[in-house]
Amino acid sequence: MLLLALLTEAPMHPYRMQQMIKERGQDQIVNVAQRNSVYQALDRLVRDGLARPGGTTREAGRPERTIYEITDAGAATMRRWLAEALTVPAREFPEFPAALAFLALINPEHVRDLLAQRVEALTAKVAAIHEAAPAGLPRLFLIEDEYRAALLTAEITWLRGVVQDLTDGTLTWNLQLIQDTLEEFG
Repeated sequence: MLLLALLTEAPMHPYRMQQMIKERGQDQIVNVAQRNSVYQALDRLVRDGLARPGGTTREAGRPERTIYEITDAGAATMRRWLAEALTVPAREFPEFPAALAFLALINPEHVRDLLAQRVEALTAKVAAIHEAAPAGLPRLFLIEDEYRAALLTAEITWLRGVVQDLTDGTLTWNLQLIQDTLEEFG
């Protein structure tokens, strides 16, 4: 969908798409770290009739590049996807909640230290998001960063509470607790 959104703005070649994704920080929300990812996704869009080659261009000292453009079907698909994504929560499977499900495999003190490290890492991410925003850029163009920062800030707040509970012993476990729980609820 990110590629369709870029092609909605203007026809362009895959290398320019990759540049724009990085320039806008959208590589933080969509996994296109490898330029090959853009080419593969673009091939699928063309195969599905959502984008099409629109010509070629050649810059001095550069190889010829194919310019792609969005099709009417691609624009309609983009609008449908956007409407659905804005209204229906996606079924996502992030790694962190899965790791939380297995906290009992590590002792509480180690978990506390690991979660404290996560707080530091997330705090740095929030700071980087705020620092990356160009002064004066309208909120419309920062809304996804605002959302990411809000989620990270909420997670930081929650994590600090868990770390505090681990520190003061209100959240703890041992083998006996695990065995008793398995016997009662297993």
